[in-house]
Amino acid sequence: MVKHPAQVDLRTRVVADDVFARGKVLRTVVPSSAHDHAPVGADRPGIVDFIEASNVGRLPDLVGLRVGRMIASPFAFFRGAAGLMAADLAASPANGLSAQLCGDAHAANFGLYGSPDGEIVMDINDFDETLPGPWEWDLKRLAASLVLAGRGGGVSEAACIDAAEDAVKSYRRTIRGLAEIPFLRSWNALPDKSAVERAKADELLDDFDRAAQKARRNTSEKVAAKWTEHLEDHETGIRKRRFVADPPILTPVDSSVAESVIDGLELYVGSLRESRRNLIMRYAVSDVAFRIVGTGSVGLRSYVALLLGNGDEALVLQLKQAQPSALAPYLRTEASKHEGKRIVHGARLVQAETDVLLGWTTIDGLPFIVRQFRNLKGDIDPTALGADHLDDYGRLAGALLARAHTRSLDPRLLAGYFEGDEDLDEVIGRYAVRYADQTEADHAALVEAVKSGRLAAETA
Repeated sequence: MVKHPAQVDLRTRVVADDVFARGKVLRTVVPSSAHDHAPVGADRPGIVDFIEASNVGRLPDLVGLRVGRMIASPFAFFRGAAGLMAADLAASPANGLSAQLCGDAHAANFGLYGSPDGEIVMDINDFDETLPGPWEWDLKRLAASLVLAGRGGGVSEAACIDAAEDAVKSYRRTIRGLAEIPFLRSWNALPDKSAVERAKADELLDDFDRAAQKARRNTSEKVAAKWTEHLEDHETGIRKRRFVADPPILTPVDSSVAESVIDGLELYVGSLRESRRNLIMRYAVSDVAFRIVGTGSVGLRSYVALLLGNGDEALVLQLKQAQPSALAPYLRTEASKHEGKRIVHGARLVQAETDVLLGWTTIDGLPFIVRQFRNLKGDIDPTALGADHLDDYGRLAGALLARAHTRSLDPRLLAGYFEGDEDLDEVIGRYAVRYADQTEADHAALVEAVKSGRLAAETA
């Protein structure tokens, strides 16, 4: 019998109990107590060395701004230091089960966005670092981030620990629940408002509703109305629109850069799923501008493109440079041929619903991702939540992370590993506190490096 090249086997059924038992055996190899490990890895770089290495390939005139944003708080530093935590986790215990990781699953990387039919859902929304790897890495990063976010918002230490532990507990419970239902139901489970209730995060319902209302107002039309102006070519009578400069965040580009970006957009069309290629080809580019984004992404090339459609319709796309994952040096994965494609494939695998216009391209030899800019997007700021709301946010984020991981990792395996476990929540909670302490020390070291002149920092 000739096998499919990918060795697909649809003839042999593996019953749930057998899969569950395989996961349970892993407890004897890596017990819960093994995850209560030191926060710092033996081969982690110094803080200045780490920052300098992570700035390679970024625009030199924006490096100071990136440092300036990272010194704003320990949580801001943490958001820009996924690679540092990967170095710390590289030799940490892992039970051998691999999932498609977000790679940077901190608490601020869960956001609201619109599904193709306009429903507001909440899910992981940043995949710059996505790679297959140990599920533990994402969960530990989430737990540590909740402690840091809570501290930054003035929440008590006990409440910070509760949020971290409840995120782990919610992750375990969601894994168990998804392991017990039909595959199609678990695969198509949408992280909409009902997910808040299922995660027993009732205190967060009002926060979700407010964020959802804001997300519904976040449209390309609103961005275009705020950021662009109408122009008329007196010779042809054709009306055009262009971005209004708002330096240093939004700045015009010269014609050669604009042409390169448009070339990239034309190439990007081929990365879309076939049903959507005809859609994007009905638009035409009216203007291109450079826009500074994020914390960890500051210094990367990032453009916004204004496209005009039917009548007064406006569509704003973001083109963001894609770098190798910060986790790549610490995971045994093949080098990506195109970093934008890696990010898009990771998002499509992990998210319940992806942006219908999500794709990738190449501009002047550099890889980029392309997506709608701010369309139906919103967020809940974890640093602005009180104790009860932060705890509920942790439960919701833990549930969302579990659902995301089960797209690539059979939940029955993890459910077996978690069977009878009453210690993992507190074990990872203790680790999260230690890692938050370490992050505060790392942040202080970065602040000192700026004060001493070893690193330059700017604000904007």
